[in-house]
Amino acid sequence: MQSPLFGHTEHQTQERYALQNPQLLRVTLGGHDDLLARKGSMVAYQGLIEFDGEYRTPGQRRAAARTGEGLDLMRCSGQGTLFLANLAQYVHVVEVDQEGLTVDSAYVLALDSSLHWETVAVDSQFGISGTGAYNLHITGRGKVALMTSGKPLMLQVTPDRYVSADADAVVAWSASLRVQMQAQTHSAGVFRRRGNTGEGWELSFSGQGYALVQPSEALPPQNAAPGQGLAAQYGMGAHGAHGANQGNIWTNR
Repeated sequence: MQSPLFGHTEHQTQERYALQNPQLLRVTLGGHDDLLARKGSMVAYQGLIEFDGEYRTPGQRRAAARTGEGLDLMRCSGQGTLFLANLAQYVHVVEVDQEGLTVDSAYVLALDSSLHWETVAVDSQFGISGTGAYNLHITGRGKVALMTSGKPLMLQVTPDRYVSADADAVVAWSASLRVQMQAQTHSAGVFRRRGNTGEGWELSFSGQGYALVQPSEALPPQNAAPGQGLAAQYGMGAHGAHGANQGNIWTNR
């Protein structure tokens, strides 16, 4: 049997994380370094690998129920090679240091089990629900595999160069950055979008670091907790920073 398909063979590498192709992650497990992966993301594996549901503490369950933000993971352990993917999204491996990374949980494919995460609320003067209202702050030393819809744009933020991005397109950013959520309007009224541009909520970044943006605006936002009536139409609701828990933090420890 012959076919160009046989050119897509497994990449041989000693790296723990490697991209089999832009949309498929290859992870090597050595028997002592468990991996936490998005539930249902395994597409293939070789060797002796076990999959177990990752226990979530009562605090984690409460945080996920209240904010719509959290990691629903499986623990992968053993020895072998594991292949992960999700809806053919592009995969990117990021090294997390002590500075930390803030990310929308909807875009996390896998991470080292040694990393620590907590759910944080992004302050908003008006308190909106959906993408940007709550995110995960990941700290420690290890790697995280992120996903984007299409090839992303990495924007550098410096003290003299601010960056603003559509809240529905932002995937992750350096935890050291100062972040403000605001409505893109031409008047003080946040209930009216600017003319007919269709631009609504945005995140404004300042400080020193990076912001990762994908070429897609998922509407409604992934994992958003919709409200009811007119408030929901404009992103307002009980899950906003003012409506629920401005400044609250939930943790996985």
